[in-house]
Amino acid sequence: MDITNIRTFLAVVETGSFVAAAERVHVTQSTVSMRIRALEDQLGVKVFARNKSGATLTNSGREFTKHAMSMARIWDQACLEVGVGDNQAALLRVGGQLSIWGSFLVAWLAWMQVEAPAISIKCEVGYIDDLMRNLAEGSLDIAVMYRPQQRTGLQVQKLFDDDMILVTSPEAKDPMMGDDYVFVNWGPEFRSDHALNYPDIKRPHMSLDLGVLGIDYLTRAKAAGYFPRCVCTPYLQNGLLREIPDVPVFTYPVYAVHTNDLETDVLKAALLGLDATVTQYRDDGMIV
Repeated sequence: MDITNIRTFLAVVETGSFVAAAERVHVTQSTVSMRIRALEDQLGVKVFARNKSGATLTNSGREFTKHAMSMARIWDQACLEVGVGDNQAALLRVGGQLSIWGSFLVAWLAWMQVEAPAISIKCEVGYIDDLMRNLAEGSLDIAVMYRPQQRTGLQVQKLFDDDMILVTSPEAKDPMMGDDYVFVNWGPEFRSDHALNYPDIKRPHMSLDLGVLGIDYLTRAKAAGYFPRCVCTPYLQNGLLREIPDVPVFTYPVYAVHTNDLETDVLKAALLGLDATVTQYRDDGMIV
């Protein structure tokens, strides 16, 4: 099956029309039509219903979409792995939750660049279910996350405990119940814990799904929100933020999960770097 036809199919799915898809993939509309027709001939079914407003997926097209996305992802990974240069010993595919990438994993990347430059690294962000599925499917080698699921073929190693603490800009007047409070979406675990501890906050004045980028809002506005301690520490030290006392602190153990068949030297370097980053963070007071 032609990967170009698959990418064109996904472009039509994303844009909703052959015209917009043609602009997306930089070909003519007739070329898009030809590619979709070739794909439908191979599948033996129609994947789109054409109409004046554009193109809508048929039932078969909807079913094929998830497979098309998987095939495109696998092709990209294969091209990346084959394209690793002679000066690079291996490719390491790493995933992590947004809050962990925001500080800790970026520091780990810097360690790997210096201490293990021969390893090519591909990174992605995801929630736990996505990361676990990608590990099981083989599109990730190692992932760093909260509360991983135990699965055959995967090894789990605890790294540290990450505290979600409530911090506020000094000018915020009512950081919990008023308009100054900002709900930051750190994923399903945090949403659940937050709802249990703050049942009266039904609809916060502002909700952010920006991860660590949201802390920049707190430094610019009179606002408060929950952020990982390792992200907040520099802001607490320089007085841009302060920690609110006597409120719930949500503690999440952070784990590294990796596949059993990961090359030994690559795994050793990755885990050594994670341990070194944990040690540095503890020395700097970023984690307890």
